[in-house]
Amino acid sequence: MSRAAGKGENTMEPDHHQLIQLLPLLPVLAELGRTEHMTETAEVLGVPQSTVSRAVARASAIVGADLLVRDGRGIRLTPEARTLLPYIEAALENFQAGLDRVRHESDVVRGRIGVSFQHTFGEATLPLLISAFRGRHPHAVFELWQGPRDDCLKQLAGGGMDFALTAPIAPEGKGIRSLPLYREPLRVVLHYRHALAGRTSVHLKELRHDPYVTLPAGVGLRALGETLLREAGFRPRIAFEVQESTSARGLVSAGLGFAILPPAGPGSGTGQFLPEAELGLVEVPIESDLAFRQIGIAWRERSFEPEAVRLFRELVVAEGGELLAELVRARSGTP
Repeated sequence: MSRAAGKGENTMEPDHHQLIQLLPLLPVLAELGRTEHMTETAEVLGVPQSTVSRAVARASAIVGADLLVRDGRGIRLTPEARTLLPYIEAALENFQAGLDRVRHESDVVRGRIGVSFQHTFGEATLPLLISAFRGRHPHAVFELWQGPRDDCLKQLAGGGMDFALTAPIAPEGKGIRSLPLYREPLRVVLHYRHALAGRTSVHLKELRHDPYVTLPAGVGLRALGETLLREAGFRPRIAFEVQESTSARGLVSAGLGFAILPPAGPGSGTGQFLPEAELGLVEVPIESDLAFRQIGIAWRERSFEPEAVRLFRELVVAEGGELLAELVRARSGTP
């Protein structure tokens, strides 16, 4: 018996060792199977492209077969890789389900819900949704993460957060679902003594010689502003790049340029006039069908969803529009 057992253990050792070596590489292989693109895989996972290349090379050596081949200027999965892919995805799905269940069972009392959001939605949009949910589930705990749109979506895709509240709305695909909540207009923000400040609307081409105050690359409003300026036919002279809209409004209020922003929220204090200091700003509608932004919420599809996360998602899907209706009217200036 002892000899048979010893023989069985020796037979299993190589396969067991291969599995140990392969396990850390599975997320990379699964994502590469979805994208079939080295650069995109690296961006989604937040790692250098060289890390992806090394992971594939190591996995190929362990498996004993090439998993990728060159196809023109791109890459293509080999038949061996396509055979392995469903098993890799199933293994990761099953592990995620087990991990979610463990977290759920340990978080039953406090019911953690993670939400990443852009700065401007911390003023009213997200608080309204959280307030409605906490009114029904007072023991739920929200973990909030604030940052630019692209980083919010990375937090969601990477599993750090359960939801992402962004504009523009996140595209669906790769296990991500999204829901549009509302849209609000974009305005051109001008110093109150600007020559166009008294107008009922402005075409952006009239500002082609003015300095521009904008937000960093990766912020949703930066991209929307660039789209509107391209439509107007010019590239602006960027005078200031600031981290959030409050600072942009402050610079405009001092007469240092114009900005493209959504309307200021109620009680924000922006737009106040201090004539003795020559400070003040106005918001003027833009003459363009593209002068708006779509706000939406996104979440990950998964086989097991913690109860608190599921309940928050269901509330937002079923009642988000109604909960935010008054905010939408205030933002759009409609009665």
